[in-house]
Amino acid sequence: MSELIEKPTPPADDDCCGGGACNPCVWDRYYAQLQKWRIEQAKIKEQLAEQDNKPNNS
Repeated sequence: MSELIEKPTPPADDDCCGGGACNPCVWDRYYAQLQKWRIEQAKIKEQLAEQDNKPNNS
């Protein structure tokens, strides 16, 4: 598996200008990173569930 992604932290209150003209906004970048992190977490959870359901052949 590739390197794990750390859960992103939301931008600070003063990181966003609030003007709506920035493209991408710091919040756009945060939500994109958060989505990637959530997908990774779901894949890890699925892999762990598959491992738990495998019969132990020892």
